[in-house]
Amino acid sequence: MLKGLTIDRPNQVWAIDITYIPMPKGFLYLTAILDVYSRFVVGWAISNTLDAACCLNLTREAIMRYGKPEIINSDQGSQFTCHEWIELLEKEEIKISMDGKGRAIDNIFIERFWRSVKWDYVYIKVPSDGIELYQGMKDYIDYYNHKLCHQGIDHQIPASLYKSVA
Repeated sequence: MLKGLTIDRPNQVWAIDITYIPMPKGFLYLTAILDVYSRFVVGWAISNTLDAACCLNLTREAIMRYGKPEIINSDQGSQFTCHEWIELLEKEEIKISMDGKGRAIDNIFIERFWRSVKWDYVYIKVPSDGIELYQGMKDYIDYYNHKLCHQGIDHQIPASLYKSVA
């Protein structure tokens, strides 16, 4: 659905994805939703499982806080193909876009976010437990959204760009 689409405003397209965060004993999973136009993180959550509940709750919270996007893009993971996910987006009248085979570029913005999270926070200040990870992510995303100038959006700050048009 994103192929050839000009993304020119906030809440036009959100990208959602999950990454793993290595911990001293196992992994925790970080889910985030990014507004593609502004690169503003509209929501994030940490979970110790990969079930769909985290994605569903996070999406509902982001919609309540920021309104709904026209399109939400994800990969084809089971969290994003389950009945509950499809039902939520259809109920909200949000178009569903999924990365197709060979279309990894569709979610490039959130993949770049994961790289930033891991290289600028996780690998430098390795969290020892979930509480430390939560607080570190809270601080990092505040910095990312409200202080970090992004080269990909003309050296603007995501929150400023998101709020200037939204």
